[in-house]
Amino acid sequence: MTPPDGTPPHSAQPDERKPRPTLRSAGDLAACGLIAPSDTAAIARVAERYAIAVPPTLAHAIGSGGPSDPLWRQFVPTTAELTTTPEERVDPIGDEAHAPVKGIVHRYRDRVLLKPQHACPVYCRFCFRREAVGPGKEALTAAELDAAIAYIGAHPDIWEVILSGGEPLLLSARRLADIMQRLSNIPHLGAVRVHTRAPTAVPEAIDADLVAALRTPIDRDKATFVVVHCNHARELTAPARAAIARMVDAGIPVLSQTVLLRGINDDAATLEALFRALVRARVKPYYLHHPDLAPGTAHFRVPIAAGQKLVATLRGPVSGLCQPAYVLDIPGGFGKVPIGPSWVHEETDGVTRVADPDGRTHLYPPKAG
Repeated sequence: MTPPDGTPPHSAQPDERKPRPTLRSAGDLAACGLIAPSDTAAIARVAERYAIAVPPTLAHAIGSGGPSDPLWRQFVPTTAELTTTPEERVDPIGDEAHAPVKGIVHRYRDRVLLKPQHACPVYCRFCFRREAVGPGKEALTAAELDAAIAYIGAHPDIWEVILSGGEPLLLSARRLADIMQRLSNIPHLGAVRVHTRAPTAVPEAIDADLVAALRTPIDRDKATFVVVHCNHARELTAPARAAIARMVDAGIPVLSQTVLLRGINDDAATLEALFRALVRARVKPYYLHHPDLAPGTAHFRVPIAAGQKLVATLRGPVSGLCQPAYVLDIPGGFGKVPIGPSWVHEETDGVTRVADPDGRTHLYPPKAG
């Protein structure tokens, strides 16, 4: 159980004077007590297909947590990942069908993904790009990055670039500043959005130089938004909150995206605590993603109806500041759509029935008198 001061439970306090390495193998996980030694061989088989990385901040937050712990379940592999169900896909949201040049995904008219590299500081066990990311996975060469940015410059309909990957904030501040500067020089761009796990996984990476690089478009009259991936309030450690504060204090708006995950955050109290914790950290909840059909992730998925019920439960009792959009990325590359509950039940003779947060229905417009 988490102590009153919010720090995670621990079987032993680490020596904070010694640098703690990222856990990258089944042996590492066993050595620090995150898996049983008897499970090492089985988890090593999982690691042969899907990368492992648990950085020190998250390993410390997990503490002595086991399989019932929501952070353990997100970041520690299990043999359930070796089971692929018939509906699962290597490319579950259809990136490859919308990749006109290497490193670019152009699914929507006015925005593109730019993926400069494919390594991450932590490998989420439910990742929808888990077949494409990992140590040693291919990053863009200088020539390929030139071609990707040239593509953006040659398409005036593109208004927004989303830096994704892999983890874009694993780039050095110098390389990130170069990319942001080059994007800022494209006249028709209005915004650069950065999707990241770094503030919760490697908060020390969000230093003054990196924040200055992120500000580059703002200094050129374009917008920078950072979207932090966070699924549970316990990920918002003191170092994570400090990293977020460094960006917000520099004038960079920070939003969040959350994946709805069975056994991790699929209950109203957990989501409420998460969204309130994000807002207190000056982060606006943006997306609540229905999990994608990535291979080996069936044990994380919940039915859409269950997700809709959860979202409906939060409407009314929880501030609108804490309400993200519940969305599904339609498999096959057909785009992201809202799938939240409908509050409009029927319409007859120009009169609409609208449900309130308590489930009662009302006519709109109300009957006269």
